[in-house]
Amino acid sequence: MPERKSFLLRLDPAVHDALARWAADELRSTNAQIDFLLREALRAAGRLPSGAKGPRPRGRPRLDDPPDP
Repeated sequence: MPERKSFLLRLDPAVHDALARWAADELRSTNAQIDFLLREALRAAGRLPSGAKGPRPRGRPRLDDPPDP
């Protein structure tokens, strides 16, 4: 799997709390929820790159899956 980019994101605390609650409702981490929402917005705008990999599968990795680098 290609390396994932990381960056600092500054959010209003109320926005972060709302995202965290929404993520918990959908059994996602806050990070996964932000990734999901950004992908949906890009897809709706017709701007999601064709080569973009999908999000990681939910749940724990299988024991026979190689670890992320």
